[in-house]
Amino acid sequence: MKKHEHNEDPIELNTGNEEEVLEFPEDEVEKKAETEEAESASEESAETAEAEDAETSEGDASEEDKDAELADLKDRYMRLLAEYDNFRRRTQKEKEEIYAASVAEVVKEWLPLVDDIERAVASSENMDETSVEKVAEGIKLIGKQAGSVLGKLGVEEISGKEGEAFDPNLHEAVMHVEDENFGEQQIAQVFQKGYTCKGKVIRHTVVKVAN
Repeated sequence: MKKHEHNEDPIELNTGNEEEVLEFPEDEVEKKAETEEAESASEESAETAEAEDAETSEGDASEEDKDAELADLKDRYMRLLAEYDNFRRRTQKEKEEIYAASVAEVVKEWLPLVDDIERAVASSENMDETSVEKVAEGIKLIGKQAGSVLGKLGVEEISGKEGEAFDPNLHEAVMHVEDENFGEQQIAQVFQKGYTCKGKVIRHTVVKVAN
C-alpha cells in the first residue's frame, strides 16, 4: 500500500523545562478565522435586524399617533361645524321672532286709530249739514291720535316749513323756482312731510326750493 503524503508538519511536543509549542495546520487556522468572521458577521446582522425592527416599530407607532391625531381633529371640526349650524339657525329664528314681535307691537298701537277712522267713515255716510262740523272735529282728533302713536314708536316729524333753509340730509327738492320773496336755497313750499325714527331718516320732506 502507498503511504499518504502529508504536507502538514507534525505536532512537536517539548518536554522538560522547555515550553510546549503546539503547531496547527494552516488549514485549521484559516478555517477557525473564517468561522470567527462568520460568527461576527452573523452577530452584526442580527444587531442590524434588531435595530431595523425597532425603527419599523417606532415608525408604525408614529403613524398610529398621526392617524389618532387626525381623527381627533376631524371629530372636533365636525362638532364645531354642527355647533355653528345650530347657532346660525337659532339666531335666524330669534331675528324672525323679534321682527314679528315688533310688527305686532306697532300694529297694536295703530288699531285704535283704525277703529276711529272706520267710525268716521260710517258717520260720513249719513252726514247732513249740521254734522259737518262734528266730522271735522273727529278728523282732527284722529290726526292728534296718529301723532301720539308715532311719538310712542319714536317717530318724529322733520322740520320743513316755508322760509327755512334747505338741508339735503333732511329734505328732498323736487322743484326749483325763482322767487324774490325767498332767499337763496330756502324752502318755498312743502309737498310732503318727512319723518325720523330715533334719529334715522325714514322719509325725507319733499319740498320746492327757491333761488
